[in-house]
Amino acid sequence: MFRRKVTYSRKPTHAARAAHARGERQFSKYDTSLIEPRRSKKPLYIGIAAVVLAIIVIFGLVNCMGSCDKNPNMLPSDQQARIEIPDGSTTQDIATILYDAGIIENKKAFSNEVSQKGYGSSLKTGIYVFNGGTPLSEVVEHLEAGPNQADNSYVIPEGYTIKQTAHAVSEAYAGSISEADFLAAAQDASRFSDRFSFVKDAYNNSLEGFLFPKTYEIIAGANADDVVAQMLTQYEQEVKQLNYTYPHDEGLSDYEVLILASIIEREAAADNKKAVASVFYNRLAIDMALQSDATTAYVIGGDPKPEDLQKEGPFNTYLNKGLPPGPICSPGLAALEAACNPDQTDYLYFYFKDNGQGGLDYFFSKTYEEHQQAIAS
Repeated sequence: MFRRKVTYSRKPTHAARAAHARGERQFSKYDTSLIEPRRSKKPLYIGIAAVVLAIIVIFGLVNCMGSCDKNPNMLPSDQQARIEIPDGSTTQDIATILYDAGIIENKKAFSNEVSQKGYGSSLKTGIYVFNGGTPLSEVVEHLEAGPNQADNSYVIPEGYTIKQTAHAVSEAYAGSISEADFLAAAQDASRFSDRFSFVKDAYNNSLEGFLFPKTYEIIAGANADDVVAQMLTQYEQEVKQLNYTYPHDEGLSDYEVLILASIIEREAAADNKKAVASVFYNRLAIDMALQSDATTAYVIGGDPKPEDLQKEGPFNTYLNKGLPPGPICSPGLAALEAACNPDQTDYLYFYFKDNGQGGLDYFFSKTYEEHQQAIAS
């Protein structure tokens, strides 16, 4: 798709060679200057073989760099390791933690297993206990299922709302703290404002956003106020490490940083929070609506339909410019850091779609035309 062409060579044919060999009397004037000795094909074959061998060696070395680094300090089968996967950890971060604890033999094999199972964005943070010799597939499944519950702890994941947090607490404190008990405390910020001054301006007197996502130890004999105070204390400790210089220079208060971080938490994946933050900052700078579906989803409790985005309300960032009046979830430290230190870009749009491997692919654009092309691709 993508005839045999006949060409005539000035070189003598095989018949001419044979005739010449029978004597010069018949071809006394035959010009033998164009007869060349037959070349051996061995050098060509040797060269090809050398190239192929080199490719095999290089390929083997590249693979060995990731797959031959067998862990020399594997945990014995009769021992256990207790580890903590911090908030915002990537697959590579988790692989390093497991490798250092002697739980997995090979970091690349772990990453491959996670990718094959489509768990790239669903591994849970928290405290885990692993037995030595646990098969790799079981380690990955455990991380996807979530932390051990038998070690007197529970997890509040990044992006949880007050209602989701209340449910998690009621399960952890089954029989002693109900969802209603916790909600009554968490929706009354004023009762905590003397001890935690940063909640005094909380929107609608709600602690939405302040209940820091973390692995928490269960407090014996605790009531709802005790648990809320535990989470506010954690928030207070976590934000001490943040540098608010950039958002303050942009005119944002600490509470507005929390609001923005909560949107980033719901809109971004682990590895592009700062890029997403840059989009929102760029829009705020030119008085352009944030147009975040996540803020409307917070109100209606699910993915918004086109008609939902046209309904008036303080959390509709399509109809209202600027930030909504309060957070939409509890952001993790990575989202808070992104809100304090965004990437410096010219992006005004982003679009994401399922990559078919359990994760999302993000596309950032400077213009609406580029954005539409990204959606159509």
